[in-house]
Amino acid sequence: MRRYITSLIITLIFGLSARAQEGIPVYFDYLADNYYLVYPSMAGIAEGTKIRLTARKQWFNVDEAPSLQTLNVNFRAGERSGVGVILFNDSNGYHSQTGFKGTYAHHLQLAGDFRTLNQLSFGLSAGVILSSLDETEFRSVIPDPVITGVKNTASYFNVDLGVSYSLFEFYAHAAVLNLLGSGRDLYTAAEFDNLRRYLLSAGYVFGRTTRIEPSVLFQMTDFTQEKTVDINAKVYRDVSFGTVWAGLSYRRSFDGAQFQQNGGFGEQRLQLFTPIIGVNWDRFLFSYNYSYQSGDIRFDNGGFHQITLGYDFGQNDQSKRYDCYCPAANN
Repeated sequence: MRRYITSLIITLIFGLSARAQEGIPVYFDYLADNYYLVYPSMAGIAEGTKIRLTARKQWFNVDEAPSLQTLNVNFRAGERSGVGVILFNDSNGYHSQTGFKGTYAHHLQLAGDFRTLNQLSFGLSAGVILSSLDETEFRSVIPDPVITGVKNTASYFNVDLGVSYSLFEFYAHAAVLNLLGSGRDLYTAAEFDNLRRYLLSAGYVFGRTTRIEPSVLFQMTDFTQEKTVDINAKVYRDVSFGTVWAGLSYRRSFDGAQFQQNGGFGEQRLQLFTPIIGVNWDRFLFSYNYSYQSGDIRFDNGGFHQITLGYDFGQNDQSKRYDCYCPAANN
């Protein structure tokens, strides 16, 4: 019985955090007006500059629990181009990775009037990731030839491709992450090279003073064929000092893990509930989200906390803003 439960726990944990070894994990950053972190085609989508800083921590009462920090900047360069830079640090137990990505995006305005948002965007990110496995604290009564006892590091290069389409309050995005499938050669055991991941999302903003934004995001990992879907809803309200907003995301995996309990078998799928709140005050953005994993078998009862800080500038001229309620495209 313990074997089945352990297998289930490992599967669910990997569904949440093993992606830490495949570049930047796709959590819920994009819901905090941080689409560029996920889609290269969103670099420079607005006329101004966007800066986003995120910090995520899982299971505060668990040693060496997964944590992630990201910093990204993207801005418009000329009339049709956008550029961006991403820095990130991701750790998960004895594994860690630090990376850098640079992005170029090209935006095709399909309408004659600039204020009419009808835009097709393409983006390419190229980056280098340094992965580490710290085996200095590994201990074994019987020596294991696989364990080196040192800190192993390896670097690899990869690229991401993305495409986005925006039409007033409607948007759709697609991306292929880790397109080259580069391997790390970090472990003495067998490695796999295919780190490719596919993303597809769409959403729409309804209303004026009070706005509702439903959206959906689908992702699939090529090597394992693991598939998940996010179903999201956000509500915006304009106030005297800016905009306050809140939302809820539900993530569910299409794949489950079986376990044995009380003489019978059961199956559990990854399910995450993530409420998110935020405020845009002048040029500043602040948001907080908390992810709770449901199910009978969990590694820990604690959740996953994430804070996003943002700063937007360079789009003070109202004549340069799109004539739509499109948070990602208007600073």
